[in-house]
Amino acid sequence: MHEHFLKDQAEILKTQLARGAISRRGFAQLAAVLMGSTALGLRGTAAQAAGGELVFVNWGGDAGTAYDEAYGKPFLADTGITVKQDGSGPTEGAIAAQVQSGKPAWDIVDADPFSAESLGKKDMMEKIDYAVVDKTKQRPGFGWDYAASSYFYSYIIAYDAKKFADNPPKSMADFFDVAKFPGKRALYKWGTGMWEAALLADGVTADKLYPLDLKRAHDKIAAFKDNVVAYWGGGAESQSLLLNGDASMALIWSTRAKLIETDSGGDVKFIWDQGLIAPGAMAVLKGNPGGKEAAMKFIASAQDPAKQVVMFKMLGQGPANPAADALLPPEEARYNPVDPANFAVQIPLDMPWYEQNYGAALDEYLKIISA
Repeated sequence: MHEHFLKDQAEILKTQLARGAISRRGFAQLAAVLMGSTALGLRGTAAQAAGGELVFVNWGGDAGTAYDEAYGKPFLADTGITVKQDGSGPTEGAIAAQVQSGKPAWDIVDADPFSAESLGKKDMMEKIDYAVVDKTKQRPGFGWDYAASSYFYSYIIAYDAKKFADNPPKSMADFFDVAKFPGKRALYKWGTGMWEAALLADGVTADKLYPLDLKRAHDKIAAFKDNVVAYWGGGAESQSLLLNGDASMALIWSTRAKLIETDSGGDVKFIWDQGLIAPGAMAVLKGNPGGKEAAMKFIASAQDPAKQVVMFKMLGQGPANPAADALLPPEEARYNPVDPANFAVQIPLDMPWYEQNYGAALDEYLKIISA
C-alpha cells in the first residue's frame, strides 16, 4: 500500500539536499535512518545475508555510506551485526516467494502492517518479540502480532489559501462540496484513504466508518469524477497540482505539507481535521538467515526517539515512539501527523480491514477512476 509513499521519501531527501536545507552529512545520516541499513556499495541492489549480518529490505534509494554515522556504529558495537540494504521492494508477493523458497535471503522488511499480518497468519512471518521490542515505545494500538510500527504519515486536505482565505475547508464534506468551495480537486490514484474520505463526506461518522461501505464510497467517488482534475500517484505530482493552480484542493501525504506551505509562500495551506493516519512498520521473515533474535534487536534499536526525530525533521514522518513528541518544539510539532493535538482530530486507517479488503477494493476503485 505505501510503496509509492516510500519512494517519494527518497525524492524529498534529494530535494532537501539540492536546496541546501540539509548538508550532505545530514542527508547521509537521514538516508541511513530512513532505510535502517547501510548500502555498503550495494546502491539499492539485492543483498544476501552472511554470518553476523542482517538484510533490511526497503523500497529503494541510496543510503550511501551513512550507516556507520546513524544506526550502524551503535548497533554493530552492541551486537557485532552489520546490516545491509536491499532496495528491491518487499511486496507481499516477493516476501511470500522468499519464504516459500525455503532459503530466504531477507531478514527484515519495511512492510504494510496488514501485509505482515496476512503473511504471518500463513506462517511466513515471525511474531514480534515484545520482550525485546518495547511496547511502551509504540503508540497504543500500533503494535501488531507480526509487525512493529516504525513511522506514520497521513492523508490530509491541502487547499488554495488565497481562494479560500476567509472560509477555509474544515472537513471532508467541505472537500467534496464544490458549490461552497468551487474548483477542481485531486485524489490519490491508489485508493488508500479515498474511501474513508468519501464516506466521511457522505455523512458517515468516524466511529461508524469501518467496515467500509465500499458501494457507498464508490458511488460518491463516481459522482464526483467531473470535479477531479487528476489522480496523483506521487507526492511531487500532488504538490505541482496545487502550486500550479490546477487544483483548488487535494488530498495529499502529510510529508508534503511543510514543503507545499513553504514553496507556495503560504498560498497553499493544509488542515489535520479528518486526516487519515497510516502506519509503516518493520517485520521479520520466517526462517530469516540472520536469525529472529538479531532481527528483533535491530527493530528495537530503531525505536530510539532521537533518530526518529531526525526522520521527522527532514521528511515529515511521524515518530512511532511517543517519547519523540516532547523533543519537537511547537513550530515543528504542528507538522507532525501524530502530535497529540493533530492525532486527536484524525482517524487511523483500520489495518484489519485493509488486510481483508484492500486488493479487491483497489481493483474496483481503479475501474471507476479510469472509466
